[in-house]
Amino acid sequence: MKEINYIKHLNGVFIQFSNDSRLNPTHISLYVALFQIWNTNYFKDEFFINREEVMTLSKIGSKSTYHKCIKELSHWNYLLYSPSHNPFRGSRIKMFDFETSDEQVLAWKKSNLETSTEQALVSNNKHIQIIKNSENINKHEIFEILNAQNCKTKEKQSTTDPYQDNLKTSSNKNYDEPL
Repeated sequence: MKEINYIKHLNGVFIQFSNDSRLNPTHISLYVALFQIWNTNYFKDEFFINREEVMTLSKIGSKSTYHKCIKELSHWNYLLYSPSHNPFRGSRIKMFDFETSDEQVLAWKKSNLETSTEQALVSNNKHIQIIKNSENINKHEIFEILNAQNCKTKEKQSTTDPYQDNLKTSSNKNYDEPL
């Protein structure tokens, strides 16, 4: 039984996850749950699992999703899954080592995101510039004009008849007509 460094292994597997476009959050959740069970089994070469326990730990609610994901993780060489088909024994799992080296890695993979070893300094009094879109300015002006006109018509209505019915439900209504 090889000694596994918990942090180094997780760092290594997360690097692998970030480079693998086939994985979805369910695969990652399942792997982390299996890793936790592996940890409680003192990182033995092989250990046995209970499907219900793993589904609860990984927050997977569907048996078909669980079986699909664990088979895919096995097929993609994240682990070795040997189903037992025996409810009293449990399936056998062998986890593979993804531990990173003892040396610090400066660049694992080139990406568009540039990182630096220096600390970024940001001024406390940096001002945020707001650029207005000319279309939005015109829309805002039109809205203000319409709003002003609407206020004038309301003032006119309130001076003539304060109890005027805007829906015109009280006058010229024939209740004998069908709707």
